[in-house]
Amino acid sequence: MQIRTAERRDVPKIAEFFRLIVADGETYAYPEPLSDDDVERLWLEPPPAHAIVAVDDGGVIVGTAKMGPNRPGRGSHVGTASFMVDPRAGTRGVGRAMAEWVIDWHERNGFAAIQFNAVVETNQRAVALWQSLGFTIVGTVPGAFRSRTHGMVGLHVMHLRLPRG
Repeated sequence: MQIRTAERRDVPKIAEFFRLIVADGETYAYPEPLSDDDVERLWLEPPPAHAIVAVDDGGVIVGTAKMGPNRPGRGSHVGTASFMVDPRAGTRGVGRAMAEWVIDWHERNGFAAIQFNAVVETNQRAVALWQSLGFTIVGTVPGAFRSRTHGMVGLHVMHLRLPRG
């Protein structure tokens, strides 16, 4: 698997699984419907943000992540990120590979920590992945997400201190 910077030409492929994930109603609170232009605007933000894609050995984009400062100004030393793995990609380690790449990117760019603002508590695979990489749950906002299958569920705020922090 190759991880590289996402480009505008990748948007149609990203949008295919982006829309599937949003429509599934279990992990993201983006509005629907989403055009390719909407996906580009939401995902390929200008610097200092950065977006990547994970490409399998057959040249197929199987995941994407975006990252950058969590807040501007006095909060810019703490990064954040969002991840999407094509549900058709199965469990091939795409999420973990992108997560490790994103943590390294934050370290190389001098961030003191990474904060995820909204990890849906019923997204057990994601929560377990982040915890296995050293993230801790620092709080949960009760009932902040309307899951399609579980109803109102909490959103975890997760944190990872980096070597600089």
